[in-house]
Amino acid sequence: MGTVHARSLDPLPMHGPELGVQADDIDAPEMDQEPKQEVLENKDVVVQQVHIDGLGRTKEDLLTYEISDVFQAKNLIDVMRKSHEARQKLLRLGIFRKVEVVIDTSRGTGSHCVVFKNDFVMITYQTYYNEVLGLKLPNVLGRAEKLTFQFSYGTKETSYGLSFFKPQPGNFERNITLNVYKVTGQFPWSSLRETDRGVSAELSFPVWKTSQTLKWEGVWRELGCLARTASFPIREESGHSLKSSLSHGMVIDTRNSSILPRKGGLLKIHQELAGYTGGDASFLKEDFEIQLNKTLFWDSVLSASLWGGLLLPIGDKPTSIADRFYLGGPTSIRGFSMYSMGPQSEGDYLGGEAYWAGGLHLYTPLPFRPGMGGFGDLFRTHFFLNAGNLCNLNYGEGPQAHLKKLAECIRWSYGLGIVLRLGNIARLELNYCIPMGVQNKLIGTYLRFL
Repeated sequence: MGTVHARSLDPLPMHGPELGVQADDIDAPEMDQEPKQEVLENKDVVVQQVHIDGLGRTKEDLLTYEISDVFQAKNLIDVMRKSHEARQKLLRLGIFRKVEVVIDTSRGTGSHCVVFKNDFVMITYQTYYNEVLGLKLPNVLGRAEKLTFQFSYGTKETSYGLSFFKPQPGNFERNITLNVYKVTGQFPWSSLRETDRGVSAELSFPVWKTSQTLKWEGVWRELGCLARTASFPIREESGHSLKSSLSHGMVIDTRNSSILPRKGGLLKIHQELAGYTGGDASFLKEDFEIQLNKTLFWDSVLSASLWGGLLLPIGDKPTSIADRFYLGGPTSIRGFSMYSMGPQSEGDYLGGEAYWAGGLHLYTPLPFRPGMGGFGDLFRTHFFLNAGNLCNLNYGEGPQAHLKKLAECIRWSYGLGIVLRLGNIARLELNYCIPMGVQNKLIGTYLRFL
């Protein structure tokens, strides 16, 4: 967006928003004398035209939506504020190297607002020691679309995924994502290998203060034994299955950070219905997550979380091991091995159809505040208490029997440790855990990514 000139003026008919192709497209009537800054700030101005400069692949109609509020500015301060908001919207699209807003005074034309921008198409690839290749093309069709391809090759598994993302012009939060993928995973706690080949279509949109997601997924699943010693239930479930499901998700997130929040809360609700759109998997799956964070005295933070889920089979066919819940490990109940809670057979954990888990955490600065105001602020002392349970339910017994079963044999742990924040993408924890019901005390270290 090129140059915006604004002057104090008498009533002037507005010609309406127009995208020009030359600089100095936004003008106001000339005046004999240059007004003082304080006078200009209080006088009305009219933005008549905006010039877009430096466009390459980006289409002008996309920017019309993003900068439309600039035409509603009434004075210079309003022009500054709305130009800054337009800058934030343009940066959010992820298709510009830089967007700069400059306020200056030009002789003979009065005060003006200048917005410079450059758009680009980025093609990148990355290769790691485990042979992962990625290709990313933002703004591929000129309206903030994004095409992403990732290929992973290894001695035991090969995975790939192709994703196309398209936002609605003027409403970036409302978007559509299409995916084609093949993913192979190994789950040693269940002696299970799973290969998924599927397609999905996802619609995201905001409603009030929530972020809503509707998704359809069709996936061909191939289950197999990871080891010759796999238990009979794992061997029994090996083979091919087809799942077609509709799901809905809702998120309310008021936290100031997703890694180490100091205030705010999080609510996630997810439902999935399989079987009514085809496939041989038929179930209803519900799960939720709640988190609350509160800043206390001495720069400490108290965090409480609760999550749970329920899997209901539809019809006579039992649920698949690939659809059940798993619990245990550093991301849920610290001090226990990964997903080592609930029903098992010959050392293989089979997952469960119902679970609950909760945690209470206290984060404080390091004792004596070493490195305060610098590197030391990335570390926090961590005190925690975790509890939870996972089981299968007999759906003919009624709700009270279900609650009683979920309250039996609760596993819980407590301990303390150190948390290191790694930017805005991960956190590293070194904890001393005391898991109740387990004889040996464990020291756990793990890296958590968003």
